[in-house]
Amino acid sequence: MNYGLPLLQALIEHFKKLPGVGEKSARRLAFTILDMDGQEVREFAETLVQVKERIGFCNRCGNLAEGELCGICRDETRAGAVLCVVERAADLYVLEASGQYRGRYHVLHGVLSPLDGIGPGDLNLEALERRVREEGIEEVIVATNPSIDGDTTALYIARMLKQSGVKVTRPARGLPMGSTLEYIDRGTITKALEGREPI
Repeated sequence: MNYGLPLLQALIEHFKKLPGVGEKSARRLAFTILDMDGQEVREFAETLVQVKERIGFCNRCGNLAEGELCGICRDETRAGAVLCVVERAADLYVLEASGQYRGRYHVLHGVLSPLDGIGPGDLNLEALERRVREEGIEEVIVATNPSIDGDTTALYIARMLKQSGVKVTRPARGLPMGSTLEYIDRGTITKALEGREPI
């Protein structure tokens, strides 16, 4: 839809580039910006610029950071012997929100995907191997997504770290809380049965 307002249309097109934002949502966001006062818009724009200029990657784990180390790597209360490997920084924040994990992390920045031309050299694997060797890591939890590429990456990491003697684990997969067996897919049920625990 053309409003005869090229700037408004450009703003809508920018919002449409965001994941999960279609035409209607982009239009709603653009009109929300128009309803904001000038100072709010300037602060919003400045925050976007600052985020892009000042946020980089942690030198140790690959998480997002505003300096050399992220807040998790600087936190001395975290368990140093356990390392949870995730595909992206966004996955780390999901795990942190659970409040169940107090160890450290390592962000791969992707997964192995031969069809997409992504090999071991494209991921943050060398740093992972070095951390296991130098930081006294006892367990590596490989929390890649349960997909073909995620599973391939987990298997690669397990083989890569085999000689180190470190314990390599994968989070259990199973039935979601509050679900009904009737509506669970076969793959999930299979994984739940394989990962069963004693009561």
